[in-house]
Amino acid sequence: METVHSGGRPLTRAALAGRRRVLEEGRTISRKELSAAGRDAAKALRLRPALRSILSALCAVWGEQEWDRLVVWPSNEHLCGMTGLSERALRYGLRDLVALEVITPRDSANGKRFAVRAPGGAIIEAYGFDLTPIVARKGEWVSAILEATSREAHRRRSFDLLTVRRRAVSEALNALLTRFPLIEASDLLAARESLERDTPRRRDATADPDQILEAWGELQAMAEQRFFQAASAGNSGRHIEQNTGSPTDPCTTGSRNEPGPDRLPDPDLVAAACPVAAEFGAPLKTKENIIEIGRLMRGSIGAHPSAWDEACETLGAFRASVLILIIAQIHDDEARRGDIRIKNPGGYFRQITRLCAAGRYGIEAELMAMRRRKMT
Repeated sequence: METVHSGGRPLTRAALAGRRRVLEEGRTISRKELSAAGRDAAKALRLRPALRSILSALCAVWGEQEWDRLVVWPSNEHLCGMTGLSERALRYGLRDLVALEVITPRDSANGKRFAVRAPGGAIIEAYGFDLTPIVARKGEWVSAILEATSREAHRRRSFDLLTVRRRAVSEALNALLTRFPLIEASDLLAARESLERDTPRRRDATADPDQILEAWGELQAMAEQRFFQAASAGNSGRHIEQNTGSPTDPCTTGSRNEPGPDRLPDPDLVAAACPVAAEFGAPLKTKENIIEIGRLMRGSIGAHPSAWDEACETLGAFRASVLILIIAQIHDDEARRGDIRIKNPGGYFRQITRLCAAGRYGIEAELMAMRRRKMT
């Protein structure tokens, strides 16, 4: 005959596995320790709020009996009052906790939850839910929490590094486009746009930044290398030079036409006002140093060879080089502040050259003002 009883549940593998969980012989458990183990289980298994509430309520009703099994027998009505859940939500939650092997059912003959008492009132047997797996698996909870903490810390560091690399790519590309507009950068921009589409967001808990982190690192290296080559002004860059003659010819010609009465700026003043020249590693100690650095930095500000020739012819090689340094420094300062007003430094160089030749722009006064700003 088939046995029929109210409140019964089908036997599952998880229920049997829970029964096999045992405590160490002679182990005594307090309610505080049980509750702590329950919180660890909830954290390790990442239980949803409803399951956390049910598990906390089950731990709270345990009476600290000195049994080898931690059995509780609260009614559904009592648990609903403690958790605020509906009876249906409670039943589903208890089922899920059993499936996770956190608790295991200890059913009576009729499926009810109750305690069996001796004539003196002492409880000798109980039917309900066995909480022993919570404490028996405490080591698993601790290991899972440590692993999750380590994984979250690694994920946080990866997202931080991803942010650093994305900003580095943006800074390199912005500097390349503003300071060297003639340099080809469409491939880098396309690569950045593609990576932006595939980059996960930090708020997505399932996102893994490691998959795209390396790609951002490669793009950062490419963008910075392109900028470095451009700043080398032809040493290893890709500037388009239309002047096939010797780069020293225009300067030599121009040096013979330098205006005589106007006093030349002191190299120390130029070095103090234009520290951007230090990128090229050469000191600005002599007139020849400044001419050489100006010739190298001509390409870095995007000035056309014809503009350089015109400056050397009208102002002389030294003043032309100083103007190059002034414009490069002003543009660098604006880029650092994020307020770029000189959109075309090469064209600005040509305009300032003509103003200086007309006596409407004082090179030394500008250098002194720039040095004063650097000192304040």
